[in-house]
Amino acid sequence: MKRMLKNWLTKENLTVTVLLVVLMLGVQVLYSAGILSPFVMLNLIIIAINIILAVSLNLVVGFTGQFSIGHAGFMALGAYASAIMTLNFNAPFIVSLLVGAIVAGIGGIIIGIPTLRLKGDYLAIATLGLAEIIRGVITNIDYLGGAYGLMGITQRTNWLWAFGCMLVTVMVIKNFVQSSHGRACISVREDEIAAEVMGINTTKYKVIAFTMGSFFAGIGGALLAHYITFIEPNAFNFLKSFDILVMVVLGGQGSITGSVVAAIVLTLISTFLQSLAELRLIIYAIILILVMLFRPQGLLGTHELSFKLLQRKRGVSHGNHSANA
Repeated sequence: MKRMLKNWLTKENLTVTVLLVVLMLGVQVLYSAGILSPFVMLNLIIIAINIILAVSLNLVVGFTGQFSIGHAGFMALGAYASAIMTLNFNAPFIVSLLVGAIVAGIGGIIIGIPTLRLKGDYLAIATLGLAEIIRGVITNIDYLGGAYGLMGITQRTNWLWAFGCMLVTVMVIKNFVQSSHGRACISVREDEIAAEVMGINTTKYKVIAFTMGSFFAGIGGALLAHYITFIEPNAFNFLKSFDILVMVVLGGQGSITGSVVAAIVLTLISTFLQSLAELRLIIYAIILILVMLFRPQGLLGTHELSFKLLQRKRGVSHGNHSANA
């Protein structure tokens, strides 16, 4: 824990954190002053939630190399568990968030232990099937509203909650990836057999990554439920998992900042295409095809946006201009 804290307390990380906190408070002030419209704020909150979902899935797919397409199932667990806590037990929002995240994390453990022994397409099919099972079970439980869903959820998610949870998610996953546990997950992605030979318990680390991804997916689901105030099972179907996976692939599998950039870009595209909702999936498919053809590693690949990277790129560009001159 001390090592993870030490890794985070660098000049660059502290600078970025301060800038993000200033951004968070600045947006809130602009909204309170009426400068930002409710429509803009809605999209900003959805972007923050999508970043949580994309970064948490990237931990599983990008950093650990486990092809999962059932992330929406864990969103559903978090959304329903937190909504029940709010509606039926009048729990504080922070308690509802934590319960939703814990329930999703437990679901990740239960599902991860038997399925993560599979690989590739078999794992993808298994996670998809289990996510559909979760949705089917929710649909047939009257206590959870059945097929009609849950209505009348108190709107407790606001910009500060969404951005704060997003910031915590990115910080925790970034620190985990940079720790010895994160490096073990990356070794599993690179060569699972070699990792086992080196004494790494590959199943253990796959389950840890899967559980963490599920935990934060539960937070994303809880935030969404308490923002739109209504949830129903079909909101967490295969298409939702596909949306999140597209963000990971577009941004770069193994790049946290890549997932952030992709989540922002695709959320804005969805917003601009609201009047052409039937074309959204077609456009997503075209984007995927173009990425696979011209940038198969994604926008950032396995790199992270940082001040050092930007300075290096600037230095290279300046050197090229000088050489040309």
